[in-house]
Amino acid sequence: MLDILEIKKYLPHRYPFLLIDRVVELVEGESIVALKNVSINEEVFQGHFPNFPVFPGVMLIEAMAQACGVLGFKTMDKTPEDGSIYLFAGIDKVRFKRQVVPGDQVFFEAKIVSVKRGIWKFDCVATVDGQLVTSATIMCADRPVA
Repeated sequence: MLDILEIKKYLPHRYPFLLIDRVVELVEGESIVALKNVSINEEVFQGHFPNFPVFPGVMLIEAMAQACGVLGFKTMDKTPEDGSIYLFAGIDKVRFKRQVVPGDQVFFEAKIVSVKRGIWKFDCVATVDGQLVTSATIMCADRPVA
Protein backbone atom coordinates (compact mmCIF):
# COMPACT_ATOMS: atom_id res chain seq x y z
CA MET A 1 0.00 0.00 0.00
CA LEU A 2 1.28 3.47 -0.92
CA ASP A 3 0.04 6.69 0.64
CA ILE A 4 0.04 10.06 -1.13
CA LEU A 5 3.60 10.92 -0.04
CA GLU A 6 4.92 7.69 -1.56
CA ILE A 7 2.82 8.18 -4.73
CA LYS A 8 4.40 11.62 -5.20
CA LYS A 9 7.81 9.91 -5.43
CA TYR A 10 6.64 7.96 -8.50
CA LEU A 11 4.50 10.58 -10.29
CA PRO A 12 5.64 14.05 -11.35
CA HIS A 13 2.03 15.34 -11.22
CA ARG A 14 0.95 17.81 -8.56
CA TYR A 15 -2.22 19.67 -7.59
CA PRO A 16 -4.62 19.99 -9.31
CA PHE A 17 -3.59 17.17 -11.64
CA LEU A 18 -2.45 14.44 -9.24
CA LEU A 19 -5.47 12.14 -9.46
CA ILE A 20 -4.46 9.10 -7.40
CA ASP A 21 -5.02 9.32 -3.63
CA ARG A 22 -3.80 5.89 -2.54
CA VAL A 23 -2.49 2.60 -3.87
CA VAL A 24 -4.20 -0.28 -2.09
CA GLU A 25 -2.55 -3.16 -3.94
CA LEU A 26 0.56 -3.45 -6.09
CA VAL A 27 2.28 -6.50 -7.51
CA GLU A 28 5.42 -5.33 -9.30
CA GLY A 29 5.54 -6.58 -12.87
CA GLU A 30 1.85 -7.47 -12.80
CA SER A 31 -0.88 -5.19 -11.48
CA ILE A 32 -2.02 -2.26 -9.36
CA VAL A 33 -5.20 -1.11 -7.63
CA ALA A 34 -5.35 2.59 -6.81
CA LEU A 35 -8.16 4.83 -5.66
CA LYS A 36 -9.42 8.37 -5.93
CA ASN A 37 -11.92 10.01 -3.61
CA VAL A 38 -14.05 12.38 -5.68
CA SER A 39 -15.07 15.54 -3.80
CA ILE A 40 -17.37 18.41 -4.79
CA ASN A 41 -14.46 20.69 -3.80
CA GLU A 42 -12.47 19.75 -6.91
CA GLU A 43 -11.91 22.65 -9.29
CA VAL A 44 -13.21 20.75 -12.30
CA PHE A 45 -16.78 20.88 -10.94
CA GLN A 46 -16.88 24.66 -11.29
CA GLY A 47 -17.33 24.15 -15.02
CA HIS A 48 -18.19 20.44 -15.52
CA PHE A 49 -21.07 20.95 -14.87
CA PRO A 50 -22.09 23.63 -12.34
CA ASN A 51 -25.64 22.30 -11.84
CA PHE A 52 -24.90 18.65 -12.64
CA PRO A 53 -21.41 17.75 -11.37
CA VAL A 54 -19.89 14.89 -13.39
CA PHE A 55 -16.21 13.96 -13.16
CA PRO A 56 -14.83 14.23 -16.72
CA GLY A 57 -14.14 11.00 -18.58
CA VAL A 58 -10.82 12.32 -19.81
CA MET A 59 -9.72 12.75 -16.19
CA LEU A 60 -10.74 9.16 -15.42
CA ILE A 61 -8.46 8.05 -18.26
CA GLU A 62 -5.68 10.26 -16.90
CA ALA A 63 -6.12 8.73 -13.43
CA MET A 64 -5.87 5.26 -14.98
CA ALA A 65 -2.66 6.31 -16.72
CA GLN A 66 -1.28 7.64 -13.44
CA ALA A 67 -1.95 4.27 -11.81
CA CYS A 68 -0.12 2.67 -14.75
CA GLY A 69 2.75 5.10 -14.20
CA VAL A 70 3.14 4.10 -10.57
CA LEU A 71 3.08 0.42 -11.54
CA GLY A 72 5.63 0.96 -14.31
CA PHE A 73 8.02 3.02 -12.20
CA LYS A 74 7.79 0.60 -9.26
CA THR A 75 8.38 -2.35 -11.61
CA MET A 76 11.45 -0.64 -13.16
CA ASP A 77 12.64 0.44 -9.69
CA LYS A 78 13.07 4.06 -10.72
CA THR A 79 11.40 7.43 -10.24
CA PRO A 80 11.01 10.64 -12.25
CA GLU A 81 13.96 11.98 -10.23
CA ASP A 82 16.09 9.40 -12.07
CA GLY A 83 15.48 11.40 -15.27
CA SER A 84 12.59 9.38 -16.64
CA ILE A 85 9.05 10.35 -17.61
CA TYR A 86 6.08 8.18 -18.47
CA LEU A 87 4.09 9.55 -21.42
CA PHE A 88 0.86 8.50 -23.14
CA ALA A 89 1.58 6.48 -26.27
CA GLY A 90 -1.97 5.38 -27.06
CA ILE A 91 -5.43 4.65 -25.78
CA ASP A 92 -7.66 1.95 -27.28
CA LYS A 93 -11.03 0.38 -26.55
CA VAL A 94 -12.22 3.19 -24.26
CA ARG A 95 -15.72 2.75 -22.89
CA PHE A 96 -17.68 4.80 -20.37
CA LYS A 97 -20.43 2.89 -18.58
CA ARG A 98 -21.42 5.06 -15.60
CA GLN A 99 -20.98 8.64 -14.47
CA VAL A 100 -18.68 9.50 -11.58
CA VAL A 101 -20.07 12.13 -9.22
CA PRO A 102 -18.97 13.81 -5.99
CA GLY A 103 -18.91 11.35 -3.11
CA ASP A 104 -17.79 8.42 -5.28
CA GLN A 105 -14.66 6.46 -4.50
CA VAL A 106 -13.16 5.26 -7.79
CA PHE A 107 -10.92 2.21 -7.90
CA PHE A 108 -8.48 1.99 -10.81
CA GLU A 109 -7.12 -1.43 -11.71
CA ALA A 110 -4.35 -1.91 -14.27
CA LYS A 111 -2.62 -5.07 -15.45
CA ILE A 112 0.52 -5.18 -17.54
CA VAL A 113 -0.17 -6.81 -20.91
CA SER A 114 3.23 -6.31 -22.54
CA VAL A 115 6.44 -4.29 -22.54
CA LYS A 116 8.31 -3.78 -25.82
CA ARG A 117 11.09 -1.23 -26.50
CA GLY A 118 9.99 0.99 -23.62
CA ILE A 119 6.30 0.92 -24.60
CA TRP A 120 4.10 -0.52 -21.89
CA LYS A 121 0.58 -1.79 -22.59
CA PHE A 122 -2.00 -2.08 -19.79
CA ASP A 123 -5.56 -3.37 -19.53
CA CYS A 124 -7.41 -0.98 -17.21
CA VAL A 125 -10.79 -0.67 -15.53
CA ALA A 126 -12.31 1.85 -13.15
CA THR A 127 -15.12 0.90 -10.79
CA VAL A 128 -17.35 2.56 -8.21
CA ASP A 129 -19.13 0.37 -5.67
CA GLY A 130 -18.16 -2.67 -7.73
CA GLN A 131 -19.81 -1.27 -10.88
CA LEU A 132 -17.78 -0.75 -14.04
CA VAL A 133 -17.28 2.94 -14.81
CA THR A 134 -14.62 2.98 -17.52
CA SER A 135 -12.42 0.50 -19.32
CA ALA A 136 -9.50 1.05 -21.68
CA THR A 137 -6.25 -0.30 -23.01
CA ILE A 138 -3.55 2.26 -22.26
CA MET A 139 -0.06 2.45 -23.71
CA CYS A 140 2.68 4.47 -22.04
CA ALA A 141 6.24 5.21 -23.11
CA ASP A 142 9.10 5.36 -20.65
CA ARG A 143 11.34 8.12 -21.97
CA PRO A 144 14.31 10.08 -20.65
CA VAL A 145 13.67 13.70 -19.73
CA ALA A 146 15.57 15.88 -22.18
